[in-house]
Order: sequence, then structure tokens, then C-alpha cells
Amino acid sequence: MERRHFLLASAAAGLSGRLGKASPNETVRVACVGVRSQGQAHLIHYGEMQNVEIAAVCDIDESVLNSRLNDVEKMGRKRPAGYTDIRKLLEDKSIDAISIATPNHSHTLQTIWACQAGKHVYVEKPCSHDMFEARQIAAAAKKYDRLVQHGTNSRSSGAAQEAIRQIMEGLIGDVYMARGLCFKWRDTIGRKPVEPVPAGVHYDLWLGPAPLHDFTQNRFHYNWHWFWDYGNGDLGNQGIHQVDVCRWGLGVQYPTKVSAIGGHFMFDDDQETPNTLIASYEFDKGGKKVMMEFEVRHWNSNQEAGLGAGGSNCVGSIFYGSKGYMSIDSEDSLKYRTFLGKAQEPGPSGADPGNNWANFISAVRSGKHSDLNAPIEEGAISTTLVHLANISYRVGRTLHFDADSYSCVGDAEANAMFRRKYREPFVVPERV
Repeated sequence: MERRHFLLASAAAGLSGRLGKASPNETVRVACVGVRSQGQAHLIHYGEMQNVEIAAVCDIDESVLNSRLNDVEKMGRKRPAGYTDIRKLLEDKSIDAISIATPNHSHTLQTIWACQAGKHVYVEKPCSHDMFEARQIAAAAKKYDRLVQHGTNSRSSGAAQEAIRQIMEGLIGDVYMARGLCFKWRDTIGRKPVEPVPAGVHYDLWLGPAPLHDFTQNRFHYNWHWFWDYGNGDLGNQGIHQVDVCRWGLGVQYPTKVSAIGGHFMFDDDQETPNTLIASYEFDKGGKKVMMEFEVRHWNSNQEAGLGAGGSNCVGSIFYGSKGYMSIDSEDSLKYRTFLGKAQEPGPSGADPGNNWANFISAVRSGKHSDLNAPIEEGAISTTLVHLANISYRVGRTLHFDADSYSCVGDAEANAMFRRKYREPFVVPERV
């Protein structure tokens, strides 16, 4: 593996000339990796863009892979090359960018491999599976000078950008707290028995860095979100979007204190992560304390601050200030609303979902890191908030985080959870 990384890194020099050299009429060749669920959205978005070729598709499940190859042809596009192993795909020097929508536990390693191979990367949220990886993924983007976009789509929403600008300009006054809400109907996953790996599934590649475990359907497609070996619960699944918006609007980076409690309520099933969680964060913003709260709930919910399009889901971010409050709705076309004064009079509002993938391609063409709306450096910081809350929940106490040392002060047990053990040869390196 070390020799492969050396060869891929050497090849990067020959590709670096494409950075910023593509004209609007020059084709950008993109490969999509992990295309069953969210990855299908990647294919659709790239398929709608002019002068973007879906050059390759990669998935460890051959039935999914073949279906998506057919889907690309149905778009009227040339049939892409098909791969089950991303490492083989990365040997194709003609590919400019990789778009990753694999499970969380593979995001960082696959992004590092792609950067070493000279590719620009769009990587789904959360960008890392743990605290250590959040630093490594940002370090790789910097070392290999690659454009890496994080899949926190709100950053490319015109409405969200306008909303944050209004907050910064003082529309709702002195903002002292933000709340992120992730109330989504999540039914029980039940219990699934151990069974043979389905035909056409390359399970070793799917596991990647994760420990070996007998195959079950609950540890595979989508339900992997609810197991610590692969996912980060709904805080890391849906909630990372709202965490990122809250941090963005507050204008803060790392918290000084994190406390989370919760549990797995109602159901007796295979799920390991909590389906109900309340996390509190404290930040030092230029000597002034500001707070952020985040809530996950898996069942019926009331609607708050105009969030949610009805039904059981209520997903978004709320900012509270001295002159009013603002909500940014993640379920309803990314719209924002403001409520001003004691009477909560309606203020400015707007709606625009934006397109994070189009922004990524635009940045690849310009070659300017500043053109990325959701750069990996910001995504990595937001992702650490997910990890710190999950660690607090798992150790059962408040964490006191020191950004300078990147550690929880006086808490060896919590710090030990910053980095997992890797299954050879799928190892995120100490030095990228």
C-alpha cells in the first residue's frame, strides 16, 4: 500500500496542470464512488451539467453498480467505466475529480487516496469517522493542493448565505445561542441474523478500515448509520448539516465544553447509536460565551419556528438574538424566516436550495480554493462537533475541549476515542 501511495502521489505532478486550466467548454471528467443511495443524487446532478462527463462509477455491490451504469446511459450519456475497487479507479490519470458517497467509515481514507492520486474530491458528510480523521483529511487536501468540497449542501444555498449574512449584519441583534434540530421519523430496524454475503458484494472492500464482522442486512445498506463501526448516528447522518449551519451562523470554530445525554428509546433492535440525543456546546467567541444546542429525536415532533413541511419531520437551525430569532429550514427547499421584536413580527425571508455539486465543478474549473462554498477545512471542524457530542454521550460526562492541543483536558478515556483501530491494509496514515 505504501508503494501504491508513492506511485499515485508521483502521478499527481503530471495532473496538477489541470488545476485551473479548464475553460468553461472543456470537459471535466468525474468518477462517482458509492452510488446506491446519496450517490445516486451525485450521478443525477453531474448528469445535468454541461461539459461534465461521468467517466466512471464505482460500487462494491455489483448489482448496484450495473444498475447505475445503465442509469447513466438512460440519461443519454456515454456508458462509464465500472469499478468495484476505488484504488483501481484512481489509476486512471484522465479522471479529474472523485465524488464520494460511501459509508462514513471510508470517507477519509478514500479522500486521502484520491488527493494522493491528484484528484479533486467531493466527499459526503460527515467527512470523517472520528476526530483523528478530521485532521488528516484537511491535511491531505492542503499537502496535495487539491480542491475538496464537503457535502454540507447548505453552504451553497443562496438563502442560507443570505440568512447568515443578515445575522452577521445584526438583523436579530446580539446572537447568544443557536439550536440545531433533527426530528425525523425513524422506525425500528428490527433484528437481522448473520447470513452469507450476497452474491456480487465485495464485502472486504465495503468493510475497508472497519473491524471484521459477520454479514447482516442491518450492518449493510443504509442501516450501517446506526452502528459505531461505520456510522455516527443521526447526529452524523442528517444532523451534521444543521450543526454546520449553527456553527457558521454563530461565527465560531471549536467548542470549549460539550455535554450530551440521550439513549435508544422505544425499540428493542440492533441499533447501537442513540435515537434520542441532546447535546450542548459552549464556545468562547472573542472572550464572550455563546451556546449551541443540538437535538435528535426519532419519532413524532411538533413544529418549531416554522420549521418542517408538516408531518413528523422538523429539521433545521434556529438562531436567537437580542432583537429576534431566525430559522433556516433544511426540509423545505432551504428557506429562512425571521421573527423580530417582542411581537415576533415577520422579517426578511428567502428560499433557494443551491447546488453544492455545481459549485464544486465551478471551483475545479477556476482552480481557486476560495471558490469552494463548503471547503473541507470548514467541514472538518463541524464534523468534530459531531464526534465530541457522541464521545460525551458514550463516556457519560461533560468534555472540556482544548483546541490548541486537540484534546479533552484530563480525560484519557475520551481522548482514546479520538482514533479507532484500523483493519490492515485500510489504514488512515499518521502522516498523509
